[in-house]
Parts: sequence; structure tokens; C-alpha cells
Amino acid sequence: MPARRTAATIDEYLGDFPPETRALLERLRAVIAEEAPEATETISYAIPTFDLAGKHLVHFAGYAGHVGLYPTPSGVTEFAEELAAYRHGKGTARFPIDRPLPEELIRRIVRFRIAEVTGDGRPAQA
Repeated sequence: MPARRTAATIDEYLGDFPPETRALLERLRAVIAEEAPEATETISYAIPTFDLAGKHLVHFAGYAGHVGLYPTPSGVTEFAEELAAYRHGKGTARFPIDRPLPEELIRRIVRFRIAEVTGDGRPAQA
């Protein structure tokens, strides 16, 4: 795990990780971007963030043994049953580096957060 420093861009942030972790982070970034093409990428709280409609949509980050998705507490609560297979907390889900990303679950979490942020009521399963 690289020493923490504040990156100016998501590309710079990703560049600090070993290839295996970086590949998962890049895939996580791509999945989020595919579901939220209108969102903008930024760094907030020193980690990659997608913003939508002036609000944080989701954050993500890399660690020694996992990648983290931060969809706010509501995003974790809404999918608590499905996230039970992973370590998770109030506002975070941890996906181990040695397992495939649960892409469909991540997509539904992002769609749920889009509906929350925009208030358009799109279902998470859409």
C-alpha cells in the first residue's frame, strides 16, 4: 500500500497503486461512470469522488486488501442484505482485491444514489 498523499486527480490517485489494485479501482470507476455519465469526477476527502447535481454521489478508494465504495449510509442500508457477504459499515462497502467486483450490485447502488440525489425516483433495479 502506497503512502497516502493528496492526489489532484483520480488518474493521479490510481497511479499510486499496485497493478492488481489499480485494475479493480479502474473497473470500479468505469462502472460508476457508466451508470452516472452526467456525474463529474473530483477528489474529495482525499479520495476519488463522483458528484452529481452539486452533491456527492459516491466515493471510492483503494487499500492493501480491498477497494472501498462509499455510497453514504443510505446506500449501504438500502442494500444491506446483499452487502452482508462483504465487510461493510455505516457508509462503506469493502470489496476484497482477491474476488471479482460485484458489478451488478455496484450498478444498482449507484442508480439508487442517483435517484436520491436527483429526486427522480428511478428504481435501483432499473
